[in-house]
Formats: sequence, structure tokens, C-alpha cells
Amino acid sequence: MQRREMMVGGALLGAALASGPVLARGPRDGIVNPVVKQRADAQVFRHTDGWYYMTASVPEYDRLVLRRSRTLGGLGKGEEIVIWRRPASGKMAGYIWAPELHWIDGGWSFYFAAGDGDDKFHIRTYVLRGQGADPFHAQWALAGQLQTPWDTFTLDSTSFVHQGRHWLAWAQKEPGIDTNSNLYLAPLATPTTLAQPPVRLSVPELPWEIRGFKVNEAPAVLIRHGRVFMTYSASATDARYCMGMLTAPADADLMDAKVWHKSPEPVFVSSPTHHVYGPGHNSFTVDESGRDMLVYHARDYEAIKGDPLFDPNRHTRIQPIHYRVDGTPDFGVPVANGPLI
Repeated sequence: MQRREMMVGGALLGAALASGPVLARGPRDGIVNPVVKQRADAQVFRHTDGWYYMTASVPEYDRLVLRRSRTLGGLGKGEEIVIWRRPASGKMAGYIWAPELHWIDGGWSFYFAAGDGDDKFHIRTYVLRGQGADPFHAQWALAGQLQTPWDTFTLDSTSFVHQGRHWLAWAQKEPGIDTNSNLYLAPLATPTTLAQPPVRLSVPELPWEIRGFKVNEAPAVLIRHGRVFMTYSASATDARYCMGMLTAPADADLMDAKVWHKSPEPVFVSSPTHHVYGPGHNSFTVDESGRDMLVYHARDYEAIKGDPLFDPNRHTRIQPIHYRVDGTPDFGVPVANGPLI
């Protein structure tokens, strides 16, 4: 396997990840949950420069931020900069959601969802391109809107490399289907264009996927043990929010919807015992020892006053991933607040 294929969520993580997680158990290096407060939809990855980079939705939904740290635990106090702010009016002046940063075709691609000034829920996906090896000092310019077959509600784009190709997975409302969003996949031609028409991987239809809203969103990809695991989030963004998972053989044609198997039950849910509610919109990274880690957001309380969208306290959390005998990931339950053991 070429080194450029050794990726999680589009970020290079080193040769150890090609065949599975490193089993060495080093210290968690000061990881204390929640790691970063009031940062939702977090994407964290360790790049080849040795930095951990993190981007996420901010409670104001008005800008794109990027922070970094030499350690996972240090992200809470890591330097954070503003990459881009929404304009005062017009296109992209509405809600700014769910950014992700990926290295594609020799440059950085910052995917994000944005509404318009006169219709904040006119959500579409856009891409900033940054030139330069260091994303903190890159020159950023708008590359345009992600082009899909339908001009509809589109968000939560994530990229990964597999079988020598760059892929894009995302959530979108498809005309003629009575859901809020479904999951789609296609290879990329450029950061803003697809190389072929997308395949629909999942529609929310199971009871735990349609509580409050009919939602499949926030795909994240982990390639391990001869399989492609794609987690996603479902239902309303309160305590009912949870994670599901699709699985396909790593050597299969990923554009064939029949090779993907959906978990019949959610794989990660709220934990009243640990006071962690609505876990979801995850990403994957590794700790300093190379062990696979789950990044997600959740609240510390169940009851929300008003619209969950405007409750600011979805915090970024991190915990290790375990694997079953058959090689499938076991996410367990959300860990309680405090130091990660």
C-alpha cells in the first residue's frame, strides 16, 4: 500500500495504521474530557508534520476555526486561529457548520456547510483551498460550491483515500425522498467536483435513526482489518443523537451500495450513568502511541431549553477504540468527565 493511502478522514497518520492499530499502551498524555468545550462536529487528525489539527463548529456559527497541539490532550489549550469569517450578507452569510480540513491534490481543502444571509437554512457545501504546507499560514481562497446532482440541503463532507483514489462522503437531502438527509459517496475529480455520479449508501429508516428528524449525517471513515467502516450520526441533535455504522469489504467496489452493511442497532449512544448525552458527529485519530481514538461531541446534561441548535454546550470528547475478536470496532459507552485512563 502506498503511503498516501494510509489515512483516516483524509489525514496522513503514518505507516502503522495501514495494517491496524498499534497495541502499545502509552500514557494518555493529559487527555481530560471534555477536551475542548463548546466545539461541536469536531474533526481531529495527526498530520505528517507531527501536529494534531482540529476544526469544529463554533456556537456562533459564524466562522471557520483551526487549532493545533503537539498532543491530543493539549488541544484544549492549543492555539486557535480564524481561517475565514462569513460575509455580512448574501451568499454564505448564514449558519456555518461542520468544517473539515483535508490534504487533496497538493493543497489543503477546507470543506464547510453554509447558509445564506436571507435564508440561514439554505445549507450548501463549499470549499476553501489553501496553498502551503502549513495550514496555519496557508493562503486561503474560495474554490467554490461542491457540485452534486441536486441543489439541495448538503453538509458534513469528509474525504479519505482508498484504492488509490480520493473519495468524498457527505449528507444531503435528495428530491423525492422524505428524509432530512441521506448518506452519499463518490470519488473526487477535483475538491469541488465528483468523478462520477454518487451512490446512495444509507437512508434513515430504522427507529433510532428517525427520532425527532429523519437524519443520516456526519460520515467518518476508518479502514481497518480488511474493511471500510463508515460511522454516521442519526436522529435529532439532543440526547437522542447517536451513531450508526456502515461496513464494506476493503477490496469491494465501494460504489456498489449492496456491499455496504448497516448496523441494525446504534453503535454509540447517550450514557445517563456517565452524564454524557447526544454523542455523535465523530471523527477518528490516533494517540501518541498510535492507538485508534474516537473523537465526538456530546453534552453533559439531557434537558435542553429551547432549540438544541442554539444550545452552545456540545463539547469535544476523545476516548480509545477497542476491537472485537472479529476485527470490528467496539466504541463502548461515552466515558465520564475527567482524566482519560
